[in-house]
Amino acid sequence: MKIGLIQMDVVDDKARNLEVAEKFIRLAATQEAEVVLLPEMFNTPYGNEFFIPYAEEGEGPTLSLLKRLAKELGILLVGGSIPEADQGKIYNTSYIVDDKGEVLDKHRKAHLFDIDVKGGITFFESKTLTPGDKVTILETSIGRIGVAICYDIRFPEVFRKMALEGVSYVFIPAAFNHITGPAHWEILTRARALDNQMYLFIASPATSSVLDYKAYGHTLGVDPWGRILGELGNREGLLVLDVDPSEVRRIKEELPTMKHRRPELYD
Repeated sequence: MKIGLIQMDVVDDKARNLEVAEKFIRLAATQEAEVVLLPEMFNTPYGNEFFIPYAEEGEGPTLSLLKRLAKELGILLVGGSIPEADQGKIYNTSYIVDDKGEVLDKHRKAHLFDIDVKGGITFFESKTLTPGDKVTILETSIGRIGVAICYDIRFPEVFRKMALEGVSYVFIPAAFNHITGPAHWEILTRARALDNQMYLFIASPATSSVLDYKAYGHTLGVDPWGRILGELGNREGLLVLDVDPSEVRRIKEELPTMKHRRPELYD
């Protein structure tokens, strides 16, 4: 099975962002990717000043594009994330669309990025965004998958819940920055995959030369043994990874940590 991970240079122009997303989705399909993952906030620059004007309610141009391409190309499309407007609130939302062009589910970022790193970065998503209220697990053509968004990765309980409910693949649109990215991006991704014996795929925007928020890039995939399958740098690009579905079962049999859990101790 092949998984396509898109790292695109997001700009302050929604139409342009959608054109670039379509180009990379089509390119991934030509390389036989069965599943394609877009980055966090791929149709808008990342910033509170952009989330409201770029937000879409219901089936706007972004979701329409995702549905059309997923059906035309016969792929499972994890549509990064976009600002979603709903009843006066704005969510950071990822739509998951199947090969028939139907929305299987959507994940609203559950943990908002509200941080103040002295001498580093200060950002409060909660000034604009509302958190989601669920861990997203769904059945798909490749099996049971989980979807999380960026800061969600810092909460191990989310991924342990996914593992205990039989998830083999987790897809994470994300936009770490140049303070947290070098420090934690790879460590978190490998740790979540290793601890829970699952594949993790995490896709970032490219590092912008013009926007204030500088995404870290370094889109990557990690296998259930914690090995990095492939990684991009900080520029725009496409990463297509070969994935062996039998690896999850093999590793769980050889190193049965899930069977060795003792929940009575952890409560």
